[in-house]
Amino acid sequence: MQDILHSKVSAVIERKMELARVEAKRHPHKQWGERDKRKVQHTLPKIENIPVINYDKLKWLCSIDGLRSGTNEKTTDEAHQLFMKNVQSMFVKPPKKHGLPIHSEKRGVARASAASLCTSRGTVKAVAQAPDSKTVTVPVQKPLAIDSVSHDVRDHLRLLHKERKSEDPESVKAENLKTVRKLLRKLPFDRTTADNDKIFNVMKTFDLLIDVIPESTLRELCAVAMLETRKGENTTVFGTMGIHVILRGTVKPQTYPYVCTTPEPDMFRSPTPISTDTDETLTVGSCFGTLKKVEGREPNSKILSVVTTEQNCEFFKVTTSDYARVIEQIHHREQTEKVNLLISCGNYKLWPRQPLLKVADLIEWMKYPANTILVSEGYKAPYLAFIRTGECHVLRQVDVIVTLKNGRKEKKSKQVVMGKLKTSDSFAEISLLKREPITCSVVTATPVQLGVITPDKVEELDDVTRQLFVQSNEETFGKLTKDDIEEEYINQELNREWNEFKHNLVVDVINSHGILPGYGKWSN
Repeated sequence: MQDILHSKVSAVIERKMELARVEAKRHPHKQWGERDKRKVQHTLPKIENIPVINYDKLKWLCSIDGLRSGTNEKTTDEAHQLFMKNVQSMFVKPPKKHGLPIHSEKRGVARASAASLCTSRGTVKAVAQAPDSKTVTVPVQKPLAIDSVSHDVRDHLRLLHKERKSEDPESVKAENLKTVRKLLRKLPFDRTTADNDKIFNVMKTFDLLIDVIPESTLRELCAVAMLETRKGENTTVFGTMGIHVILRGTVKPQTYPYVCTTPEPDMFRSPTPISTDTDETLTVGSCFGTLKKVEGREPNSKILSVVTTEQNCEFFKVTTSDYARVIEQIHHREQTEKVNLLISCGNYKLWPRQPLLKVADLIEWMKYPANTILVSEGYKAPYLAFIRTGECHVLRQVDVIVTLKNGRKEKKSKQVVMGKLKTSDSFAEISLLKREPITCSVVTATPVQLGVITPDKVEELDDVTRQLFVQSNEETFGKLTKDDIEEEYINQELNREWNEFKHNLVVDVINSHGILPGYGKWSN
């Protein structure tokens, strides 16, 4: 009996194991962590601003009597209402801010929320949730027309109205003066290059300054200028301290003249003459004072002084000491540039320092455009020159026989390019010193800047320096013979004829094949 029971149990177990093997083959077992690719995978939402939990409150909520638990199968209505009423208390509230409210936070949150709701009409009201859970409603600003392509004229009119500037000269002048006063309130060493450029662009519009001061000098004076202010009325401003330009207010001169750019010793007599013209008033843009120090006069002398007629008068001021220092720096810089130009010329490298300084004092800067005749062959040179920048062609004349179209032959003079003068080259020294005609013509090939010495300045040189010039230089292209010039002319003419032949041949081939350069398929 037991054997029969045991055999039946064994048969049942084997049958179940067989079914399990079949089921395993039909549905293979997946390893732990392996995802079924046939099922859609859903991402969990990202939790932002995770709240802080007060575990004491959470423990109290879980211990409310009547909630469902292991011993209680159902939650009572009273316990459910008590739990829902106090469920928010388990989150820790942020600390309250003390002091005045910060409205910029609300505006920042409102703008951030409104940015995503902008439409093409730009007048939609947006609702943003502020940090203190109060609803803030703000109008959304419409994006500018330059940010997106729009064919609505209202978008472009709005941009135009926002950036419209007054074209009234008086309004522009007032705005420029306001900018200058604002920039001059900074100390000179606190101003940037852009600030000084803005001051210069406004100050160069005053005629008196630009007439007596070169633009390059005025630009450097603007870097050391200061703002002088007089708060009270009937206050004396001494013009002997420097040049003044009125930026705000009005003044009356006490003496005449009230402005002097280059004072002379006998210009101001003693005692100082007091101005009797009580109707003359200097307004914004007028100048008074001096650029150079008046010798023999105290800084608080009444000469060149004025009296304010309004309160809060402001002046653009450059002191005489700053002007003298800037002029000295400019002169020293130019002197160094001229000496370096002389040294860069090969003929003057071995000169002593003293003659170089004497010659550098006589040099003047001049600029010429391209295709300008500087000196002509057979004439006296108007100056001796040192090329600072640019290039020049050296031409010589040659007599040639030219065959005309009617078969006749004539003798004509032609110009032949014999060479070039480049940077750091010089010319016309011997012609000017010996007062002889120059042996070649010099024509600018590009815009050039020259350092020149005129004949009257050459007369100021001593005999030693003049002898140095003669020994160090020779006539410009003076060693060329007539045969050299004719041979160069023949070579240039042959090259010109060969280039014309090639050009005409190419043009004939193009025309015979119907090719139109620049049109149709030949445009590329």
